[in-house]
Amino acid sequence: MRLITTTLMLLLTLNVGYSQNDETVTFASAIKANLKKYNSQSDQAFERGDVDKASVLFDSLVQNHLVGSRFDDYALKSAKGKKVRLSKIKKPIFLITYSSWCVMNKGEIQALNKLAHKYEDNLQIVVLFWDIKMDARKAAGPFTSKIKVCYAHESYRNDEAIVATLKHTLGFPTSYYLNQNLEVVDIKRGGVVIPPKTPTMKAFELNYEVFDQRAVGFLDRQASIKPLYQTNTSRGRLAQNE
Repeated sequence: MRLITTTLMLLLTLNVGYSQNDETVTFASAIKANLKKYNSQSDQAFERGDVDKASVLFDSLVQNHLVGSRFDDYALKSAKGKKVRLSKIKKPIFLITYSSWCVMNKGEIQALNKLAHKYEDNLQIVVLFWDIKMDARKAAGPFTSKIKVCYAHESYRNDEAIVATLKHTLGFPTSYYLNQNLEVVDIKRGGVVIPPKTPTMKAFELNYEVFDQRAVGFLDRQASIKPLYQTNTSRGRLAQNE
């Protein structure tokens, strides 16, 4: 009996030690650890005109260093009502960043509105404008009520962290796909390429096709994402020296 008790105590001690030493990596720390090297390599690729290489570098940054990291539980200011705390949403999140002075694609808002209605039971779309309150409210007008339209700006003291972590790292427009635990499932940068003079309906269809494909892939993957842990492994050190 004493042996069994001693064994159980040892197992509990080991389990507690594991949970204390293995902390989930935040997105903020992951992007900070890996952004400098990525920026240097991608700048070199763009200087050579190697757009494909730059794209590969971005995908590598996301898949090897950011997927599985956890977003901070931001409380976003809403353009249409109360603050939006990410952890209160209780379903996967598609967060896309814009700015009111950067003109959105023709048909893009309509595509997002349709997407929000199609996936309203499985996915929450959050549109985050890097703007002051007045400009964000104007920009929010065309969006459906199914989409949570929010804003943040450098001039607001409480927005310093989110502006530094998202806007000043990966820019905009950028799409962040988060599972219900706020862990990164995927990140996409840039919008859909719409040729000049494209008819409005065709532009809407092009935007919607891309958004819908990404949503399907995201929902398929989001449950299988493993958290990125801070351990003594090379991945836990955020692969700073790779």
